[in-house]
Formats: sequence, structure tokens, C-alpha cells
Amino acid sequence: MEVKSVRPAIAKTYERQCHAVSEEMGHRHFMLALGTKMITGLREQLETPRLERAIGVIYRPETELASHYFQAVLPRQFDEYIWFDGTRAVTPFATADLEGLPDTYPFGL
Repeated sequence: MEVKSVRPAIAKTYERQCHAVSEEMGHRHFMLALGTKMITGLREQLETPRLERAIGVIYRPETELASHYFQAVLPRQFDEYIWFDGTRAVTPFATADLEGLPDTYPFGL
């Protein structure tokens, strides 16, 4: 396991906008209703295609724009959007080898 720091979001992304709102409003997390309960006027602002970043198991900062960003329109993609301005890596459980069982048990052969 390797813990990595994630670079700040590039300009004009949903992530950068949400971070700016977090800083301006003083809310480290919030939820946006993007379906029928959306705040009036917000839909028009969020209908503009912007870049969105996705980071999964693999994070490649050296090719981040090509590897992790894609065009998105949040209201067309999600009913609700939950924002956390900061997170941290999970701590793995301690593991031990079970004598007589393969390394991949119970998930492989």
C-alpha cells in the first residue's frame, strides 16, 4: 500500500468550484440535490460541461489530465452530489497468512 497526496484540481473543474464554495462558505462538506429538488438557477450553472476528476485504485499525477479527468455534466450524471473537501487514506486491517491456504484465499485459485 502507498499513500499519495493528490494535486489540487485544475481550473474550471467541478472539483475546483466545490473547493471554492467550501472555502467561501466555511463548509467542509455539503450535498447538492441535482434532480427535481435542485435549487433554482443552479441547474443552468451546472449544465455547462466541465472536467471532473476520478481517482480509483491507481493515481498517476504525472499523466493526471489524460488519466483522471473527463468531460461531465453533473445534473445529467447524478441525482445527488456529495462533496468532502478533504479525506485521508484508509488504514488497512492487520492480516496474517493462514497456514495451509493459498495467498489468494478465498478470492482466487
